Amino acid sequence: MRKKKIILFSLLSLAAIVGLSAFYLKQQVNIAWEKSEIDLSKIKLPEGFKIDLYAEGVKNARSITRSPDGTIFVGTRGEGSVYALRDEDGDYKAEKRWTIATGLSMPNGVAVKDGDLYVAEHNRILRYDDIETQLANPPKPVVVNEDYPSEKHHGWKFIDFGPDGKLYVPVGAPCNICESEDIFNTITRINPDGSDLEIVHRGIRNTVGFTWHPETKELWFTDNGRDWMGNDEPNCELNHAPTDGMHFGYPYCHQGDIADPDFGEKHACSEFTPPVVKMGPHVAPLGLIFNTGNQFPEIYKNQLLIAEHGSWNRSNPIGYQVSLVGFDANGQTKGKSAFASGWLEDGEAWGRPVDLEQLPDGSVLVSDDFADVIYRIYYAG
Repeated sequence: MRKKKIILFSLLSLAAIVGLSAFYLKQQVNIAWEKSEIDLSKIKLPEGFKIDLYAEGVKNARSITRSPDGTIFVGTRGEGSVYALRDEDGDYKAEKRWTIATGLSMPNGVAVKDGDLYVAEHNRILRYDDIETQLANPPKPVVVNEDYPSEKHHGWKFIDFGPDGKLYVPVGAPCNICESEDIFNTITRINPDGSDLEIVHRGIRNTVGFTWHPETKELWFTDNGRDWMGNDEPNCELNHAPTDGMHFGYPYCHQGDIADPDFGEKHACSEFTPPVVKMGPHVAPLGLIFNTGNQFPEIYKNQLLIAEHGSWNRSNPIGYQVSLVGFDANGQTKGKSAFASGWLEDGEAWGRPVDLEQLPDGSVLVSDDFADVIYRIYYAG
């Protein structure tokens, strides 16, 4: 009888532990993916366009990338986590979510190649092999390359694979303004296995977004201008690199025509490649994509959408929008205009766009690391 009581007590205790664990796990899931109270009617879009929430409660959602199988991977900066999202019922809502990694150092950049997920920490590149068959139980990452600097100032990295099949990895300036070692202020590239690290471009203060033109395959990238030169100087930049080995001016020249007050005497602005578009002072342009889909009206075909994270080093905040850079028939830029705005109200921001990704239907995802959501912008004409 005593033995039966002991067994019964043990079973009840086990059940209580399992139930309690399930309760706390449920609580953690609810906390991790909490709902957002966002009024999307505040967002201003061109006529015929609409915006919805694709995913809510994605803490510090930064760089996003879509795998060929439809998984959206999300990097973070302050959160230290990497997430995976899936919309499996076709309603353009990510109802399935997984945490791929936690405790990483600024895992901002994510990229997918041949079924493997690449993640950029501030000083190294990791690879999660065959990730989509193991979303619920991710494998231990392989260290692809750990030769990047340990400095964390501008250390968060956007990464992507170029048309040449190589992984492009930027190295930001380790300061606001300074001369530094050769690998800083650059865009580098490596083979998928991490070998053959080389510097592709120099003079880039901090790019957190780049892409390649769908037809010419030439590189386009944003760059964040230096701080503490006043409210209206210098402009952040959109740059174009049709060949390798270009220099874009930092730390000697800003926005193509302003000599730096500390280092400008060493080199003339004419020695460097100027930006193709001055984006505005301190608007912090980050992710960008060419619209290659067929859902938007034809006038948007192969035009450039850019996420402006928004200013902090300015008395009157600006940015906090998705801007549009148009091109004429000769491929020349026509300046920029606001495509999606409204995240800034009366000088206060309630959202900060970070990155963009196009879905197969032609709609566009926009990550927001301040509101902790991912939006979907589509044309409903």
